[in-house]
Amino acid sequence: MSNRRKDHLGASSSEPLPVIIIGNGPSGICLSYLLSGYTPYVRPDAVHPHPLLQRKLSEAPGVSIMDQDLDYLSEGLEGRCQSPVALLFDTLLRPDTDFGGSVESILTWRHQKERAIPHLVLGRNPPGGAWHSIEGSMVTLSQGEWMGLPDLQVKDWMCKKRRGLRNSRATAGDIAHYYRDYVIRKGLSHNFVSSATVTAVEWGTPEPSSPGARDPSPLFQVSGFVTAEDQSQQPFSLHARNVVLATGTSDSPARLGVPGEGLPFVHHDLSALEAATRAGTVSPSSDPVLIIGAGLSAADAVLYARHYGVPVIHAFRRPVDDPGLVFNQLPKMLYPEYHKVHQMMRERSILSPSPYEGYRSLPEHQLLLLKEDRQAVFRDPQGLQKVFGVALVLLLIGSHPDLSFLPGAGADLTVDPDQPLSAKRNPVDVDPFTYQSIHQEGLYAMGPLAGDNFVRFVQGGALAVASSLLRKEARKPP
Repeated sequence: MSNRRKDHLGASSSEPLPVIIIGNGPSGICLSYLLSGYTPYVRPDAVHPHPLLQRKLSEAPGVSIMDQDLDYLSEGLEGRCQSPVALLFDTLLRPDTDFGGSVESILTWRHQKERAIPHLVLGRNPPGGAWHSIEGSMVTLSQGEWMGLPDLQVKDWMCKKRRGLRNSRATAGDIAHYYRDYVIRKGLSHNFVSSATVTAVEWGTPEPSSPGARDPSPLFQVSGFVTAEDQSQQPFSLHARNVVLATGTSDSPARLGVPGEGLPFVHHDLSALEAATRAGTVSPSSDPVLIIGAGLSAADAVLYARHYGVPVIHAFRRPVDDPGLVFNQLPKMLYPEYHKVHQMMRERSILSPSPYEGYRSLPEHQLLLLKEDRQAVFRDPQGLQKVFGVALVLLLIGSHPDLSFLPGAGADLTVDPDQPLSAKRNPVDVDPFTYQSIHQEGLYAMGPLAGDNFVRFVQGGALAVASSLLRKEARKPP
């Protein structure tokens, strides 16, 4: 840990930081890049293929994108995301990628140190966040190029590492390495504190400093601990004028709430299957692994188990031909392995024997009970009970953001405070052009917490937050 970071984490510093970012995944890394003085400008010779956007950009030549009106620039853009600023930044970085084109980014980057805003990025993992927890050989859902961050293309980085994209996609291990390397290459390491767990964020409004002064912003206190290599914990308590939530959604696995879910052979993440395979707890000769879920995480588990010859029982509540299944939304050419799983789900149903040895699917089956003797009890579509002996259970039915460190676990910050926080259905309620919370000044949310669920689009949130924070800094009295 650098001396600068030690100073920030020490209890003696009374001067609040301008910004603390909680979460060091792609969202936090991109925001740190923008807050470190790296500033996007439109290349003088660049022409954007979107004529209306090109006209707007030509109205302010030589002006940084972060200093322009993001609302005005993003008006009229359409794409695969609901966030207007995410669409704007994406089309500036990848002008015609949705049409299969390869027009280069129209942006050029200048490092203007005078624009940098001091900040800290706190995260439990190394830079890259949850990407370091994913089995390294898994192939990314998005195309490899869409996983990249500003001014360092994934394909260029992989070329130098003598790696290649597989069917336009990268492995999770490559992407985790890319994010960690990005922080080093861009000189951002001094802003990052890894192995940091935030336990509380509190805020209040300070007293006005003097008559006539502008309304004071709330001051945030961020508390937690850093875990050292010897597993000892160093507590910290920091103050900041702004806090950015960039923690993603993988912190808290969704649970079924069935009896026996807490038994030691029941798990909620793929890493448990990896560990059991290495330990020999599951093998081609063991009882099957029971995988619950019909999403991509469950499909990844099926692929992993099949790779090692481990028998699988795959249960899910929906019919195989349900149009809402994610497999029906993925192009077969790009995602052949997921369509193979979907084919197995259909052809190896308990109702229709087929050629897939060691795999059985249980469509429209509801798990009722898990017993200590490793028996799983289901209700089938006809209402009858079925019992299967299993070696391991993986409940892979999604995950929820964990904002337990906020007052009320952040429930009052969502679009619908009466419903649970959900990245897809009930995200944090933010201004679409600043990503500042509608309910709390100085508190920002980005990435999946704000409804941006793909790396490709989280960068627009970073642009919005950085632009907002730069305007705040410019308004500060000298």
